[in-house]
Amino acid sequence: MKELWVQVGLLSVPLLAVYLHIPPPKLSPTLLSWRSSGGYFTYKDQNIFYRDSTGAVGSSDIVVLLHGFPTSSYDWCKIWEGLTQRFHRVIALDFVGFGFSDKPRPHRYSIFEQASIVEGLVHHLGLRHQRINLLSHDYGDTVAQELLHRYEHNKTGSILINSLCLSNGGIFPETHYPRFIQKRVSLRAAGCSPYGGCEPSGEGTNLGIRVFDRLGAVFGPYTQPSQAEYWDMWTVVRTNDGNLVVDSILQYINQRKKHRDRWVGALMSTSVPLHLIYGPLDPVNPHPEFLQLYKKVLPTSTVSVLDDHISHYPQLEDPTGFLNAYLNFINSF
Repeated sequence: MKELWVQVGLLSVPLLAVYLHIPPPKLSPTLLSWRSSGGYFTYKDQNIFYRDSTGAVGSSDIVVLLHGFPTSSYDWCKIWEGLTQRFHRVIALDFVGFGFSDKPRPHRYSIFEQASIVEGLVHHLGLRHQRINLLSHDYGDTVAQELLHRYEHNKTGSILINSLCLSNGGIFPETHYPRFIQKRVSLRAAGCSPYGGCEPSGEGTNLGIRVFDRLGAVFGPYTQPSQAEYWDMWTVVRTNDGNLVVDSILQYINQRKKHRDRWVGALMSTSVPLHLIYGPLDPVNPHPEFLQLYKKVLPTSTVSVLDDHISHYPQLEDPTGFLNAYLNFINSF
């Protein structure tokens, strides 16, 4: 009997390793290129990955890109070159807990900390007194709202914001319906994942590769990522054991509700040029409910609505349409 349990134990080790995807998957050539084109700066004791490309000659304009959940700065890869043809500096970072940045645990992840990291990067690059254009998506929209609040209230260390362009984010908690996320949160207390059963670990629910099958629900039917693109998304999440901190990061949903007045108020009171690029098939911020509220609350903001089949990741699903919409906004003032 003892030998039987030893055999079962030995068999369970590789099975557990497969389930947890240990060791982490290797980076594809495209991800290796993305990482090698960037660098790191230190915020407190955390290493934060960023990319900083010098682009258009004769332009002094700077754009900082703020990515969404649960992915990374790599979300901007399809419009990066186009942005460098218009802007003097194109800058993006991986928030702490995301991408190639550190993913500490246990850790209290917050939108406030992420905003401070953006400010830290801008200061690190010597751009503290330069006016910055912010382009954000999803989770990054909320970070941008906090940065806007600090700017409008002249907080110490705040960055100078020249313009803000939002895209498909939970700007209003009342019109935000996180699809696969809701299932994970509802099962978290039981230590279970809707994508891979229950786990005894107390370090948080493991985000398996199968989560990205569900992520397909927030892409349009004609704009689904390829298998290679799905794998790259998962690989970046899995880097530095990021799958083990997802539940901690998810507290941003509650933070949005708690600080709604602060973050929506920043948009309502600002004189900074505002724009929204919107994929209308988005099930997370659905049409027409989200767009009607946006136009009602922010009547002075301009809006670009992309084709009907574009969903929650417009910069990946329709990079040309997204880039044109953004450049039209930037060139309008």
